[in-house]
Amino acid sequence: MKKVLKILLLVVIIGAIGGTMFFLYQKSKKKPVVYETKSPFVANVIKKTVATGSVVPRKEIEIKPQVSGIVEEVFIEAGQQVKKGDLIARVKIIPNMVELNNAESRLNKAKINFEDAKLVYDRQKKVYEQGVIPEAEFQQYRLAYMNAMEEQETAESNLQLIKEGVSKKSGSATNTLIRSTIEGMILDVPVEVGNSVIESNTFNEGTTIASVADMGEMVFEGKVDETEVGKLKLGMPLILSIGAIEDEKFDAELEYIAPKGKEENGAIQFEIKADVKIKENSFIRAGYSANADIVLDRKDSVMVVPESLIKFEKEGDSAYVEVETQSQVFEKRYIKTGLSDGVNMEVKEGVEIKDKIKGQKKEEVKKAEEGESQG
Repeated sequence: MKKVLKILLLVVIIGAIGGTMFFLYQKSKKKPVVYETKSPFVANVIKKTVATGSVVPRKEIEIKPQVSGIVEEVFIEAGQQVKKGDLIARVKIIPNMVELNNAESRLNKAKINFEDAKLVYDRQKKVYEQGVIPEAEFQQYRLAYMNAMEEQETAESNLQLIKEGVSKKSGSATNTLIRSTIEGMILDVPVEVGNSVIESNTFNEGTTIASVADMGEMVFEGKVDETEVGKLKLGMPLILSIGAIEDEKFDAELEYIAPKGKEENGAIQFEIKADVKIKENSFIRAGYSANADIVLDRKDSVMVVPESLIKFEKEGDSAYVEVETQSQVFEKRYIKTGLSDGVNMEVKEGVEIKDKIKGQKKEEVKKAEEGESQG
């Protein structure tokens, strides 16, 4: 009996050891690698470049004062439509003390000269009427009197201009009233009542009272890399995507390419401008950021292969794919490529629509899909 038990125990031990070894063998055995396959298909290949920039008014004017002073009243606000000549603001002149003193001194001198010339004129007039002096001599006194009177009036007007910015002779015309020089929309009013402003002159740009723009004419201003600018031509169509306006595209036409580039972040960028075709009932605000898709080349209804399936030899530019000849058996086949849009590439020769091309391992595809679903 004991002998039988020993035999059974030995059989159990041997069976356990054999089972363990078989399990470990199966576990260490590599699973066969299965690759995903994809076939060529017919599609449109569009090669395009993207220019980033913004949409701005074609005509934007900064309204500046013609006199220095303090803003006394503002008649407009941002977003308001104005016409040419509409009142923007009123500036109260703060006269320069040196100029004011000189103007007052000039007026006082003019008054003294006028009173003296008037006395002489009145006296000589009586003498002339009595026939004592000839008319030619009297004409000189009358001329001196009229010049003195004109000088006094000019000095008065000059003093009034320095104090108030307007004179009696000028009537309603005054440079203290700031008016719009174009028709459009007020984009910005950077000043408030009480702010000091400086006139625009040869030595100073002056203080901006308001910015006015024609919002009916908009242009896209963007930049493209030097590697793409050589492929651009005036008149090329652009498709604008404006970040603030979702699900809507705007057509534009390229009208300017900068002849000189500028270095930005180590790359040479060229400025471009395009005329934006504004749709009816659409309002584009100045300064909206936008991306412009510029079509450089396209091929319609051609056989394409996902670019990720195409491989290139280390030496030379030869491209090839691996085509399935039997189940999970592949052969290397050289192809002739054409236009690429970065996702799909045109294949001119080497494969047919019915061929199956080697792709990624199915395990890798599964992991990628799981990662996307979790994300």
